[in-house]
Amino acid sequence: MAERPTVVLQLKQASSDDALREHVEMRLGQLADEFPEVTRFEITLSEDGAGFTAHGHVTGKSTEVAPHSAAAAEARPALDSLLDRIERQLRRAHDKRIFAQRREAQRDPPKRRTTPRS
Repeated sequence: MAERPTVVLQLKQASSDDALREHVEMRLGQLADEFPEVTRFEITLSEDGAGFTAHGHVTGKSTEVAPHSAAAAEARPALDSLLDRIERQLRRAHDKRIFAQRREAQRDPPKRRTTPRS
């Protein structure tokens, strides 16, 4: 069985909410199940004067994405937007890797072997 990726969640200058932390860990668990090549998730949520800013950095085998998002009023919309962007970017990288191999295999199909007729 493959190891679960490391999850690092930092809440800078933001109130620590257990429900919010559980929500993020649940979503990251779903992403880890869907993309087994990921080895580390780093999520940082910071509160600034205008609202909340969320930054993410995901690393893994041949994978590295680093999106960010912001929300004006609450932390959860900023984190949800960030997690959606992470999923979208991981999907794009995953599909490129999988479908590039398939396209390459279709580009040069093996030659058919002809047998002499008897």
